[in-house]
Amino acid sequence: MKQFIAYWQKPVFPSASSAHAITGHTHMLIISALLAALAAIFQSAGGLVPGIGYLISPFSTLPIVVASCISLASGFFAYVVAIGLLLMLQPGELFIFPFTIGLLGLAIGLSIKLLERRLPIVLLSGAVLFMGISFVAFVLQFPIFGSTPATGGAILLIMLVFSLIYSFLWVEISRFFLRRIFPVLKHR
Repeated sequence: MKQFIAYWQKPVFPSASSAHAITGHTHMLIISALLAALAAIFQSAGGLVPGIGYLISPFSTLPIVVASCISLASGFFAYVVAIGLLLMLQPGELFIFPFTIGLLGLAIGLSIKLLERRLPIVLLSGAVLFMGISFVAFVLQFPIFGSTPATGGAILLIMLVFSLIYSFLWVEISRFFLRRIFPVLKHR
């Protein structure tokens, strides 16, 4: 009988520190999964709610940036889970999110964490976005520009300038939201 009672009174985890580590990892996974779901919902808004949804769709970058700033593993986890969710919700968005908006979120989040300065962050994330758009337009031959064929130096220059400006805007938007989100996450 004493063994039975002792069994139920033993701690489940050998020490409080390992329990805290598991709880910390669990919270990180939950937050990353919620951010991935938010990114997938934002990205699929264009197809689900035409019109206003196209204004909501670019905000799928922000959850990936936040997850990447929490930790590098969280960013990749949220990115991959968001792609899986988009596969179920809006398979047509799989041409755009993994190579452009989602990749931009990863690049901004990782470069904020590693580079810390605005100019290298904008240049690196702009270059990543440019490569992603180029891959979708030229390799996958997805009609990003509508019926206009994606050829010529002018198109490449327009894509590069757009990528850098878009990247700059998202670095500033991310900075604005991260200053408000991280104090809340630190107190959890």
